[in-house]
Amino acid sequence: MEIKVCGIRDRVNCQQLATTVVPDWMGLIFYPKSPRFVQEEESDWIKSLPLKKVGVVVDEQPAVMLQKISTFGLSALQLHGGESMELVQELKAATEVEIWKVISVGESIAWKAMEAFVPHVDRFLFDTASASKGGSGKQFDWGLLEDYPFEKGFMLSGGLTAAHAAAIRDLAERTPQLLGVDVNSGFELAPGLKDMAALQAFKQELTK
Repeated sequence: MEIKVCGIRDRVNCQQLATTVVPDWMGLIFYPKSPRFVQEEESDWIKSLPLKKVGVVVDEQPAVMLQKISTFGLSALQLHGGESMELVQELKAATEVEIWKVISVGESIAWKAMEAFVPHVDRFLFDTASASKGGSGKQFDWGLLEDYPFEKGFMLSGGLTAAHAAAIRDLAERTPQLLGVDVNSGFELAPGLKDMAALQAFKQELTK
């Protein structure tokens, strides 16, 4: 079960993450309206961290996204807006990093609308629909994922806390396409500042 810790930006906090929790992925938010927005001037020390990095973008221009890959040493792009299949294809042709497409979940999931993206993304990520584009601290109905119709793997996000570990393991047993989880606000001391002890306990419980 992979773990992505998203929305982290404090230098000491990031270094602690890399040495104590050691998640599979670290998420950097490049959405200016987010309280966890990462500034360009932080790129040098972030790039040097020994973690795989995911850049979270919302309806960004392809040239800007490609520049972020180079500047921050990204291993994946997480598309959190209304990006089209054509844009995804353009990115896949222009870069070798993974492309993740976020599906914002409300009362239902439009499986048919996702179908066109399947050949062109490396994984999906399901998050709770919100105006803030993530980090809402709210959970959607995971029961919707039991109808997941594709072989393509996906990540689970949306209001996850340490208390969800057992339920996540149960969901993975019923839905083997679940690759891992994306955690954010449920493990924060303040926006962008993560609780290392809580993350360590969650990782131990999730992977036991």
